[in-house]
Amino acid sequence: MPQDRGAGAVGVDPEQLWLRPAEHRRGRRPSFSREAIVAAAVTLADAEGLDAVTMRRVAAEVGAGVMSLYSYAPDKETLLELMIDHVSGELTVTHPPSGDWRADLKAVAHLQRAHMLRHPWLPAALSTRRVPGPRTLAFLEHALAVLRPTGLDGAAKLEVFAQLTAFVAGHVAHETAQAAVSRSPDRAAAEARYLAAVAADGRHPELAEALSAPGRPLAPEATFTRFLNRLIDGLDTD
Repeated sequence: MPQDRGAGAVGVDPEQLWLRPAEHRRGRRPSFSREAIVAAAVTLADAEGLDAVTMRRVAAEVGAGVMSLYSYAPDKETLLELMIDHVSGELTVTHPPSGDWRADLKAVAHLQRAHMLRHPWLPAALSTRRVPGPRTLAFLEHALAVLRPTGLDGAAKLEVFAQLTAFVAGHVAHETAQAAVSRSPDRAAAEARYLAAVAADGRHPELAEALSAPGRPLAPEATFTRFLNRLIDGLDTD
């Protein structure tokens, strides 16, 4: 019997998943589709996180028996691939690259950040992603076009896009965790007292100096932009 295997446990055949249409079992045509199954899974993940997404929960959401789902998504790993590509359809770009590749690449990153904040489960899910689906490919195509003026070869362009996506995913994961801490004033105050004590103990002079420097804007958007500028402005295209 198929199981709710964790993502990355076995691996998904991209030809089977993306190049062949989803099939349903013989008999009466079901009242749901693969798209409905994936949409239900995304809604669950958005509301409760990836751990809430099980075949049983998704089946209940679409009003189906668990076994009937396996013709569309034989395991949770496949379902996760489908979910990632489903939400990637939101990454729409309505204008061509401007030719200023650094500015355009920063715009790509800001789109990715907003996308991942809408779907906080994405950073963890992307860490196990292998082959992009059709909706994801459309956004990748735009990112590669953005990088055309750099003169980088194809492999290097793909590396830059992977590096950028990993940066955004890591930043959003941290940003989400920090937002949770900020909602707990006691926890935030405890962290501040701890760092003040460490800075004053005499054993960490570099950290003490860093902590005494004037602060930077802490608004999430400003922080992300500052980090992103350092990354992209420093990219070497030689």
